[in-house]
Amino acid sequence: TSLVRSFANGVEKDIAAVRNAIISPWSNGQTEGQITKLKLIKRQMYGRAKIDLLQARLIGAA
Repeated sequence: TSLVRSFANGVEKDIAAVRNAIISPWSNGQTEGQITKLKLIKRQMYGRAKIDLLQARLIGAA
């Protein structure tokens, strides 16, 4: 129950942000998805991730 209580405390502390996230029509889901995709590609290419190869991989994946 301590994890649940900790989560509830966090929600209570930032209730305005939580309320706005529920009510607002805006979402940053697309941005978060792009960042996640970039991080995945960088992890797969660890040690080889030079900028030109990374750009080719991202543009090719699009």
